[in-house]
Amino acid sequence: MKFSVDRDYFLKPLSLVAGVVERRQTLPVLSNVLLVINGSELMITGTDLEVEIMGRLELDDSLEDGEITVPAKKLLDICKSLPEGSSLEFSSNDNKMTVKSGRSRFSLSTLPVSDFPTVEESASDFRIELLQGQLRKLIDQTSFAMAQQDVRYYLNGMLWELSRSRFQAVATDGHRLAMSGIDTEIEVEGDKQIIVPRKGIIELGRLLLDEEKIIELVFCTNHVRAYTENYTFTSKLIDGKFPDYERVMPKVCNKAVCGSRQELRQAFARTSILSNEKYRGIRLVLSDGSLQIVANNPEQEEAEETVSVDYNGEKLEIGFNVSYLVDVLTVLSGETAKISLSDSNSSALIEEEGSSDSQYVVMPMRL
Repeated sequence: MKFSVDRDYFLKPLSLVAGVVERRQTLPVLSNVLLVINGSELMITGTDLEVEIMGRLELDDSLEDGEITVPAKKLLDICKSLPEGSSLEFSSNDNKMTVKSGRSRFSLSTLPVSDFPTVEESASDFRIELLQGQLRKLIDQTSFAMAQQDVRYYLNGMLWELSRSRFQAVATDGHRLAMSGIDTEIEVEGDKQIIVPRKGIIELGRLLLDEEKIIELVFCTNHVRAYTENYTFTSKLIDGKFPDYERVMPKVCNKAVCGSRQELRQAFARTSILSNEKYRGIRLVLSDGSLQIVANNPEQEEAEETVSVDYNGEKLEIGFNVSYLVDVLTVLSGETAKISLSDSNSSALIEEEGSSDSQYVVMPMRL
C-alpha cells in the first residue's frame, strides 16, 4: 500500500473515526484504524464493536492499492504534531507502516487486517432521508438527558420513535426527561421504536457537519446505519423496552410561569455556585410577578436571586436539582421559557412559550 495525502485533508476524518476507538481494549486490533486504498479512494474505519465509523477521502495521488491497520491514537497524534499544510507519504512493508513528512519519518507497527471486525450486513426494515440539521437539532435538544452507566441499560441511550408523519427523540435518566420531534413524511408500516446507545448518539452528532445536506438512515433488526456524503456510521441498537414516557408527562398543571429564558438561566447558574455540591438542590419560591431562587450548602453559605416572571396565583415553594434546570434552559432556543407546575411534589414541565416541539420534565427534590 502506498499513497500520499495532504495533512489537513486527512486529519479531519481521522479525528472523527479515531473518536470511536477505545483506549483500553480486550482485542488489540480494536485500538487500530483500518486504512483501505481502492483506486483513488481512501477509506478509514474505526470500531469498538458497538459503533463503527468509516470516512471516505478522494486521493490525488494513490500509487498502490492495499489495506492495513495501524494504531489510531499514535497516527492521530503524529498528524496533529506535524505543521499545517504538510504533505504525508504513507507506505507499508514488513508489517510496518511508514509515514514521512518533510524531514520527519515515523514507523508504526501494524496488526493483521483479517483480525479487524466489521459490522455484518443485514436486510433493512426501512430507510428515511432528512436534513442533517434536523437530526442534529433532535440530538442537541435531548441528548443531555441520557443516562450514563445506569443499571437500567435501556436508559443509556436515546429512543427514536417513528411514525408516518413524525420522528421523535426521547431521553431520560429517571430524574428528568427530554423529548423533541419533527414533522416529516416517513414510509414506515405502523409505529417503530428503536433505542440507540449513548456512544452512538454522541458519535453520530459529530458527523452532522452540514445542516443543509441530506443524511440517509437505514434501520435494520439490530443496528442502524447512517450515510452522509463522506461518512458511513453504524451502531448496534439496545435490546430493551424503553419506559412509557407518556405516563410521566404532567397531565394537570394549573400554575404557569413565563420568564426570559436567558435571565432565568443566568440566575440559576449564579445561585448554583453556592448549592450543595453533591445534591445541587435549590429552592424556588413563586409569588405574584416574581420567582425567588435560593441555594445554600453545608458551609452555611447562601445565594438568593429574584427574577421578574409572568405568574399570577397562590404562593408555591418547590425544590429542584439546579443542573437539570440549567441544562434545559441552555438547549431551548426561544426568548421566553414556560414552566408549568401543579404543586410542590409534582414534576415541572418546561417548554418554549408558544411551541411544543420540545418538552422537558424535571422531577422535584425534597429539601
